[in-house]
Formats: sequence, structure tokens, C-alpha cells
Amino acid sequence: MTWIDRLTALTADRGPLCVGIDPHPALLQQWGLTVDADGLESFARAVVQELGHRVAVFKPQSAFFEAFGSVGIGVLERVLADIRDAGALSILDVKRGDIGSTMAGYAQAYLADDAPLRADAITVSPYLGYGSLRPAVDLARETGRGVYVLTRTSNPEGVGVQLAQPLHGAASVAQQVIDLAQSDNLAGDDHVGVVVGGTHDTLGVDLTGFTGSILVPGIGAQGGSISALPTIFTAPGLRLLPTASREVLQGGPGGIGLREALARVLTS
Repeated sequence: MTWIDRLTALTADRGPLCVGIDPHPALLQQWGLTVDADGLESFARAVVQELGHRVAVFKPQSAFFEAFGSVGIGVLERVLADIRDAGALSILDVKRGDIGSTMAGYAQAYLADDAPLRADAITVSPYLGYGSLRPAVDLARETGRGVYVLTRTSNPEGVGVQLAQPLHGAASVAQQVIDLAQSDNLAGDDHVGVVVGGTHDTLGVDLTGFTGSILVPGIGAQGGSISALPTIFTAPGLRLLPTASREVLQGGPGGIGLREALARVLTS
């Protein structure tokens, strides 16, 4: 099955929410865990254990695992395996972007069928030029996986680059990324998604006709809500995948607290 087919089927069954796994040191401490690799593993794997059969998609943030070196990467491998075992999908938040053989290396690391860190999709950065993402875009399609291209992110610092117009009268950088991603979707299997934050009053881009998945960060702790999305994303037929991290994770460590926090986000 293609990425979009798997995503569509699973979100229809479990609901269209992605839960981020962001093991901030403060969250580890809040859960009564040590800020080390053992605490990291207890935290991340408990999230999947408690929510894995309820949530369609998890988004581990690679940086929090990388901070503990090779031991942390080993934890990330096990978390990705746990997500697969739970029948959920993984979007590994790595935001990789480079050129030539280096980008091909990143693609092999996360999107190849035999990669220890293989995920169902990854986040990528297009700001070395959208064309630099070609190895990841092509391998994702070949292996039935997805990529999510940073486009109009939820952080306020992004506006100066993302909404800039390279030439007078030309489309903004973000709009060009959307248009190029859609060109790949039309030529492929709708496997190229974009990242568009759910915290904006207005998007500043036109998503009309975009057929890929749209990852929408910023739900919960950053101020975004599920109920506000129809007023922000007004184009018809969009495939939105809102994502919440801290708002859910703060409900732990117990399973009941996590599930209650998940329910609050879904009705926010």
C-alpha cells in the first residue's frame, strides 16, 4: 500500500491525530524519571504502550534521542519497533535536508526497508532547494513511505524566510514548496506531505487542490486547537493530520492520565 492509503485507512479507524513523542528533560522529571537514557526509554516506550492501539500516528522527535548518543539511538530504534508492533504509523521528526549523496544517505537511513531506523515517513527541510530532496522523495515512493516538507511552520521565526518572495510578483517560498510538492504527488502516489502549523491566524499560502497529507503541529501547548482548524484551513478536501505533543504527554506517567489528555486534545 502507498503511504497515503495506509494513513487514510488508519486515521479512519483511530482518528486523525498524531501524537508527538518529545522526551523533554522537564517531562522526564515530571514523570519522576531520571534525565538519562534509562528515563528516556521508560518515557518513550510507555507512551506507545499506553496509546499505541488508540492513536494512528506517532511522531518521535529524533533530537531528544540523539542527545544521549548511541544509547539514545538504540532507544529510538526500539520505540520505532514498538510503534510498528502496535499497528500504528511513525513519522520520524528529523528535518533532514542536504544535497547529493548526503541526502541519499539520509534517505537510506530512514526510508529503506532494511534500515534499523526505518520509519513510515520523515520530515525534511527544502531550504537547500526543493530539488535537493529528490533522493528522499523518490525512495519514499519506492518503499511505500512518505515525506513531510517543512513549508509554513508553527514557529514565528519562520515567516521571514517562508513567506519571502524571491522575485517581485513571484509566489512566496512556501507557496513554491507547496506547488512543487503537489507536482510530485500528481506524478506519484500523494506521498509528499507538507508541514503547515495550526497556530496562524492566516496561512499566507494557498493549499487549494493539494492532495498530500498536511502535518499540522502546534495543537495544545502552542495554542492551536482541533476546533479552530476549519477556520484556518479553508480549502476543500484537505487531508489534515494535527499533531499534539506536550498537551498529551503532560498527562502521564499513568495510562489513565495519558488517555484523558488525549481525549481533551481531540475535543479541544
